[in-house]
Parts: sequence; structure tokens; C-alpha cells
Amino acid sequence: MTQKKTILDFLKMKANAEPISFVTAYDYPMATFAERAGLDMILVGDSVGMVVYGYENTLPVTMEQMIYHTEAVRRGAPNTFVVGDMPFASYQSSSEAAVLSAMELVKKTNCDAIKLEGGVRVVERIKAISDAGIPVMGHIGLTPQSSSQLGGFKAQGRTAESALQLLEDALAVEKAGAFALLLEAVPPEVGGLISSRLSIPVLGIGGGDRVDGQLLIVGDMLGLFESFTPKFVKKYTDLASIITAALTHYRDDVKNRRFPEDIHCYKMAKGESERLQAMLGDK
Repeated sequence: MTQKKTILDFLKMKANAEPISFVTAYDYPMATFAERAGLDMILVGDSVGMVVYGYENTLPVTMEQMIYHTEAVRRGAPNTFVVGDMPFASYQSSSEAAVLSAMELVKKTNCDAIKLEGGVRVVERIKAISDAGIPVMGHIGLTPQSSSQLGGFKAQGRTAESALQLLEDALAVEKAGAFALLLEAVPPEVGGLISSRLSIPVLGIGGGDRVDGQLLIVGDMLGLFESFTPKFVKKYTDLASIITAALTHYRDDVKNRRFPEDIHCYKMAKGESERLQAMLGDK
């Protein structure tokens, strides 16, 4: 049985330069696969909106949807550290609202931590949630919930000035009490700088090879999500082609009466077919 990692384990992994493996999952089957593969951490991200529901962005995702999917992942990966994402409008309005939302997510799903987006502007939210006893993962760089303010889904920290602003955000998130930081779509130099300045683990999704761990969206890495592929994604397989081929094969078998075969059919009890025919003959 996999031993669930703890926040202390992640701190030790950073200290020992042992990379943390991190992946998203949104349902029970994928969570079981992630746990079986020995992933250190699972994120139930609001990326579910685009990957599962087909939304154009993450903004329409609701707390009810996040609870639904995080519950399923928790059941599928009981021995893996699970982080539930805070959807848009669940924490921005006030610290009180943020704490209540975080409590609801944790209480209803039994996830191990929550994640929210933003740097300096959300430090009060991070501190309030952390003070309430809920571990918080920060998220800076490309933050999808505010991508329109960033000019779209574009890399961040590509100038010295913007890199320093990200460092300021990262330090503020750490000081507010976050146990880890997710850094999205920044150059390796910026990822390395921030990781070296923070005592908490810095996990990258498009953050280069100098951070403390890596996250990928499961639909991207498995080739399930075909709308677009970010530069930082490595496709480990192409399930879309495999699944489409299997479904095409099934359709052809049905159309040509090659399925079901005898091995796929149930049998009547011995002698009952004949009895049925005799009974029908009496009608």
C-alpha cells in the first residue's frame, strides 16, 4: 500500500533535492491509476472545466463541480496527497468567504489541501485559510482565472522586471503561510530563482527544470485533450487516437454483426430453450 506523503515529506524532498511528481485527476479511475503509479501528489484542478466540460476557460467552474470531482479522486486515491482547487469567485470577495469556501471543499471531500491563484493580492486570503488550519498551495505566473488581465494564456516573467514581480509574489505567498507554490509558464531561470529563494517546495507547470517538482494536466500528457497543447507539455501517449480506433472498430463490428459473438452471450439453463419453444407453441 502506498504511504501518503505529508507536508513534512515534501519539505524533506525539497531539502534533499528529490523532485516531487504531481499530476491532475478529475475522476475515480484516473485517481486510481495515479496512485498505482506512485505519484506524490494529485491536483483536482479547475482545469476540469476545459478538460472535462469543454468550457473555453476555467471561469464557469463552480464549487459544486469541484466538490463532485474532488470527492471522486479522494475515493480513487485514498493514500495520495490530494489538493482541491478553489474555483473562481469562491475566495476573491473576502477572507471570510475564502475561509468558508475552503472549509466546505475540505469538509465535503476530505482533500489534504486547497490551491488558489494569485500573489501579493491574495495574501490575506492565504493567511486566513492557513490560520483556519487548512493547508494552502499558492499559484502564480500564468494564472488561468485572471488570464484576461495577463493578455491571454501567455508565459510570464520573461523580462527582468516581471521576474522580480513574480519573486515578490512568491515571497509574499510563502510569508502568508502557504506550504507550497505552483509556478506556471515561466522561463527556467525564473523558476530556479524562485525555488532557491523559498523554503517551501516550488512546483512547476511549464516552470522549467530548476524547480522542486513538476505538474502536468493528465489530459495533456495522455493525449486526451486535443483543443490545444501548451509548449511545456510532453505527451507520453496518444490515447485520443487509441480510443477513436477502438470505437471505430466497435462500430464496424456492430454494423457487420461481428459483435456480440457467442462468448459474449448468456446461456439459458439446460433444457429451458426447448421448454420455452413448447410453451410458445401452446399460445
